[in-house]
Amino acid sequence: MSRLAELIQELCPNGVEYKKLGEIAVDVFRGAGIKRDEVTEEGIPCVRYGEIYTTYGVWFDKCISHTVLENVPSPKYFEYGDILFAITGESIEDIAKSCAYVGHEKCLAGGDIVVLKHNQNPKYMAYVLSTTDAQMQKSKGKVKSKVVHSSVPAIKKIVVPIPPLEVQSEIVRILDNFTKLTAELTAELTARQKQYNYYRNKLLTFDNTGIPIVQLRTVVKKSCSGSTPTKGNIDYYNNGTIPWIRTQDVRFNEITEVDSFITEKAVAETAVKWIPENCVIVAISGATAGRCAINKIKATTNQHCLNLEIDETKALYRYIYYCIYNKYDELISRKQGARGDLNSSLVLSLEIPVPPLDVQKRLAYVLDNFDAICSDLKIGLPAEVEARQKQYEFYRDALLTYAATGNTILTDRRA
Repeated sequence: MSRLAELIQELCPNGVEYKKLGEIAVDVFRGAGIKRDEVTEEGIPCVRYGEIYTTYGVWFDKCISHTVLENVPSPKYFEYGDILFAITGESIEDIAKSCAYVGHEKCLAGGDIVVLKHNQNPKYMAYVLSTTDAQMQKSKGKVKSKVVHSSVPAIKKIVVPIPPLEVQSEIVRILDNFTKLTAELTAELTARQKQYNYYRNKLLTFDNTGIPIVQLRTVVKKSCSGSTPTKGNIDYYNNGTIPWIRTQDVRFNEITEVDSFITEKAVAETAVKWIPENCVIVAISGATAGRCAINKIKATTNQHCLNLEIDETKALYRYIYYCIYNKYDELISRKQGARGDLNSSLVLSLEIPVPPLDVQKRLAYVLDNFDAICSDLKIGLPAEVEARQKQYEFYRDALLTYAATGNTILTDRRA
């Protein structure tokens, strides 16, 4: 019998009680807005809601951002053990993503963050709130739209199993071991990605070679952005069959399928435009701005995507994709406004080298191979990381999801 099974038999032989977060909360409150241009290199540690989606995992012990108190008239602080929820997002599936803070500084919570104070094991709470069941509760009743919102009352209604603290600690020990193994593989993959970025930059640098350097617009046959059909018009979405690409689909990848579809009526009556296969798509709004992708399917996009149809008499689309990929940091530096947006002019004015087509073809071939080694989920390290992540998710849900009959916990017999 595993240590976890022994603890359960000893401390909760009749099952584990489920409670709403509102019942176990010592306090629940919203953070206060911290704008992008109010983030500083030094000062008071802070978290902005978007970082919960993009930067922090299940738990974290150090903030990547700081600000000064003068920027926050009504500061809202969080500290060790608190759970942070991002209550604004771009998708129903991820709304109210949460994480536990296990550092020892007093930090500021930004706007659109809900802070939950409690007396449970913080890592346990973070793990249980990341399960499939918890995410389904977070997503329940939410309506698809450009921006998805949750709220303090919705957070308080989430129901989770609350075993004794000794059981919580043992579950944390098991899941920490899983995440440690995944983290080690991910670190190795990150090192490989850095190596790939270095060689990609070297391959796409043509200093003192006589290769012409031109603005991106020179090799683009046609550029356009898309549109978002009115969300309230069900005729634009119900039973839609036309792929509709959004910025969350654009992540330095080939887009072969999407989750969102619109109807023929939407295309006929709105500013949505069809784009052919093999366009280079650049995200131009918000947190995803600067990322690029290639659509391998005929599709439409929303207005936050800039779609570039490449003139194949001048350049190969795969080569141009890698050139834009290589200019990601430069694109980030060009972002404008409070939200950090790009526009067609900022993207099309990028300067890129344009060697002969046969050279472009060879370079694209080499970079395709590098890219596959670093990101193909079917081979090597990426495949191992993916397999380990799935294993972790399986055991996380098994450990933290209780069978309906008798409220019996499923345990990891090998722990």
